[in-house]
Amino acid sequence: MCEHRRIPYGEGVKYINPRVSFDGLSWWISVGIEYPDNIEIPTNKGIGIDLGIEKLAVVSDGTVYKNINKNKRIKKLEKKKKRLQRKISRKYEMNKIKTKGGECRYEKTKNIIKLENQLKKLNQRLTNIRHNYLHQITTEIIKRKPSFIVVEDLNVTGMMKNKHLSKAIGQQRFHEFTRQLQYKSEWNNIKFIVADRFFPSSKTCSQCGSYKKDLKLSDRKYICSYCCGSILDRDYNASLNLKNYGQELV
Repeated sequence: MCEHRRIPYGEGVKYINPRVSFDGLSWWISVGIEYPDNIEIPTNKGIGIDLGIEKLAVVSDGTVYKNINKNKRIKKLEKKKKRLQRKISRKYEMNKIKTKGGECRYEKTKNIIKLENQLKKLNQRLTNIRHNYLHQITTEIIKRKPSFIVVEDLNVTGMMKNKHLSKAIGQQRFHEFTRQLQYKSEWNNIKFIVADRFFPSSKTCSQCGSYKKDLKLSDRKYICSYCCGSILDRDYNASLNLKNYGQELV
């Protein structure tokens, strides 16, 4: 640990379940430490969170969290990664050997191993940046101490079948975002609610409750033309509906 006195030590401190792991580049050791439970019960208003591709998350209090994958830094690293993958692929093609049976075998040279290690480091760097961003967001949400948090149950497997959006969906790491929110909520006695998968958060008007069946994915504004005539951002409207869903359950 580079952080001084981060881990408690001395008499009375109990360490449990030490584990050693290897991620392909570095060796890591993880240790569990007993820590007193948080007994504070949050009393602030609950929040609903709508997840998406254009923006990572829109919260019912109006906060918007950007998609980090549109950042110049990430785009530059992704471009570098693509070039490195092409370079490795060309190296393998150059070292292709035909066996007596007519089958092709690829020779792995020292240069290929060197390039693959560079690719591993680059992948790890991208993963660390994305995970760190998710931790910053989830910690910031928890620090507001809402009485409950509602997120939608996304069918990520089904969404990934869309070949035009599968890469963008995978980079957003919706499962990791939800996982972090869930365990941090449990640590801080915040009720964590997952809305039903078929709950129409986007197609329902948060002001009057009317249902808009013909809402398209390309419609970024929710216009309630059937009833109250309110105009809201599509994602913000969905987050308000998720908040209302949680209030009814609580």
